[in-house]
Amino acid sequence: MANMRSIPIRGLRRSMWLLQSAPGGGLRRETMRDALLPQVISLSTHRSPILAQPFCAALRAIAHVLSPGQALAVTVLCLAGVAAFGITPDTALDTITVQNVSRALPTPALVSVIDVPDRYWREERVQRGDTIGSLLARAAVDDAEAMEFLRADPSARALYQLRPGRALKVATDDDGHLTGLRFLASDGEMLSIGRSASGFVAKREKPADDVRLTLRAGEIETSLFAAADDAGLPDAITLALADVFGGDIDFYHDLRRGDRFIVLYETRYVDGEPSGTGRIVAAEFVIGGVAFHAFLWPASDGSDGYYDESGRSSRKAFLRSPMEFSRITSGFTQARLHPVLHEMRAHKGTDFAAPEGTPVRATADGIVAVAGEQNGYGNVVMLQHDPTYSTVYAHLSRFAPALRNGARVHQGDTIGYVGQTGWATGPHLHYELRIDGEPCDALTVALPFAASVADDDRAAFGARIEPLASELAVVRALPDARVVAAN
Repeated sequence: MANMRSIPIRGLRRSMWLLQSAPGGGLRRETMRDALLPQVISLSTHRSPILAQPFCAALRAIAHVLSPGQALAVTVLCLAGVAAFGITPDTALDTITVQNVSRALPTPALVSVIDVPDRYWREERVQRGDTIGSLLARAAVDDAEAMEFLRADPSARALYQLRPGRALKVATDDDGHLTGLRFLASDGEMLSIGRSASGFVAKREKPADDVRLTLRAGEIETSLFAAADDAGLPDAITLALADVFGGDIDFYHDLRRGDRFIVLYETRYVDGEPSGTGRIVAAEFVIGGVAFHAFLWPASDGSDGYYDESGRSSRKAFLRSPMEFSRITSGFTQARLHPVLHEMRAHKGTDFAAPEGTPVRATADGIVAVAGEQNGYGNVVMLQHDPTYSTVYAHLSRFAPALRNGARVHQGDTIGYVGQTGWATGPHLHYELRIDGEPCDALTVALPFAASVADDDRAAFGARIEPLASELAVVRALPDARVVAAN
């Protein structure tokens, strides 16, 4: 330590001697600065070469503004700073307590693999333009015998109907020979190919369904279908959602930007791959700040029904609209200029415009009273639902197959297709709702509800919907949620 300090101190003493022996009693300011600066740099960087370059640059940058006294002060401070970084001998350090912790972990069970042949399973996705040859080559299969079998065996024909996105699973040995293959065909059957001592064996069978629940949510910006697409909702579920709430919501007129929906539905998986959708299990639709709920529950007749949290059926005895999506061109009124007769007449129904051939559905369960042609109605179907209520569907292009007088139909069944028969100037449906034989406005009249959950089933119903309502509440608490998946 003494040797390190002697070098800069001797330099400082020489600098001070130069100051005292200068002509005229002192040195010029520049001479003093030039004498002290190298000593300061040598002192500060003697043991810290890494810091030398930035430190020297800083000193030179301020050297021209330092007086000799200031330069001496800087030198003293540097000596103190260097000494501050030293650690004196015999310094006591804090003692750190170390404790060893041991815990016994269970030994995993060992599985014998002596008799299991070496297999390497790999999954490849079908890409646009793929052939079975290119797909297998990408999966590292190098087996001419396997390719010959796939070309010749009728059971393997499903592999030649490749659709982009589908998964192909193959197993190979060390040499790239095919030992196993699994592929879900377009018809829903699983194609399995295995290798035995005598060659390849292929079989097709109906796979067991693995049903999982998927939870998705969305917000209306322009239309229900656009919001459903943004949320990744399958088209079948979107249609089912509109059907579930069809008794409470007119999806053509009631929807507004900012309305939200949440839907929990079944998704079927085969071999780990989604293969289709099932039923809606629970759903919520908020229209103008008013929330509507629907929970799946077996109806009294054994069919699936949807009920709100109070047990009231979400399905009214009558649907508001006889078509899923359409627009109203003429409403119920006592005075309207008839488009064909060109005179003022009462219009005792509602006209729904739609392309010709659009399916028309029964708005309630009932019996076919009339299915034929009648004057201005053209092709018309009249349904009698009970002694009080009946409905009329006119201007049809054709009737549903097997529809005949006396046949029983259920709510939502297709009974015909939009046309312009009779007194009509374009394709549309004329729809009437009659109470005790008198036409009334189907869009404003109070419609009866279907039967609620039976009193004896209320406790079981409440226990069933409680966890479902909790899942809907999780998404509701996240105002920006678009898509949420659940198993």
